[in-house]
Amino acid sequence: MSEPGPSLSLSPWGEADELWRRLAGDWSFERTIEGQASMHGTATFCSMPGAAHDTLHYREEGRLRLLDGRAFDAHREYLYQRRPNGFAVLFAERPPRLFHEIALQTGDADGTAWTGTAAHQCAADLYDSHYRFLTDGGFTLRHIVRGPRKDYVSLTRFSAA
Repeated sequence: MSEPGPSLSLSPWGEADELWRRLAGDWSFERTIEGQASMHGTATFCSMPGAAHDTLHYREEGRLRLLDGRAFDAHREYLYQRRPNGFAVLFAERPPRLFHEIALQTGDADGTAWTGTAAHQCAADLYDSHYRFLTDGGFTLRHIVRGPRKDYVSLTRFSAA
């Protein structure tokens, strides 16, 4: 008799509501920006003093390397807010502005425990975002960006630090 395939119950992400708690902490990441650049660095999801317990501050820092070999230090910040069966991502501005909302769905047999998609219109450019929370404990974020000013795919792979 063959062994059973991966089960969502065995996933380190647990149930959808547990996923939120497991995001908190430090991550390392590798990013490719199709035809433009690559980046590696660290990201942290942490509770914000004075904010609701359902808000995590996200900050990434790393080294961005352009195809021509030039390299720069770079960082980015967002706010993640817990939602029933998912989360919202906001730009870390005053006041915060919505980037997108993710409703989590169970994954499939390819090693994905949870997935979520969203779209964001930025002027004439459209960002299609796809999150995959993997049974190995990591997750990926893919942005497909199309429009008159932007045309690229960004893929980031996060691993526990």
